[in-house]
Amino acid sequence: MLKAANINEKTPWQEMHPGGEVYEGGTSALTKTGEWRSMRPVWNKDACKQCLLCAPFCPDSSIPVKDMVRDDFDYDHCKGCGICVTVCPFKAIDFVKEGE
Repeated sequence: MLKAANINEKTPWQEMHPGGEVYEGGTSALTKTGEWRSMRPVWNKDACKQCLLCAPFCPDSSIPVKDMVRDDFDYDHCKGCGICVTVCPFKAIDFVKEGE
């Protein structure tokens, strides 16, 4: 059995060190997670009808929409899951290997 250093059953809780506290909410805006990707979606702007079906399905919010018009992917946060490719009814999104 492991014993905690310098703490016994009679130590008041006020003297114990806090552990695992979360001091603020996390945000992926500060962490570029796109480097995990092995496949990359490529937007074909000419084939896109701006139906915006892809944006709400993106689990990483990597499809920016401003004034009801989508823009190219936010590759800093896109993890290449391919959901956008599947939901696009106009085949305006291709899926390629990263680096191509």
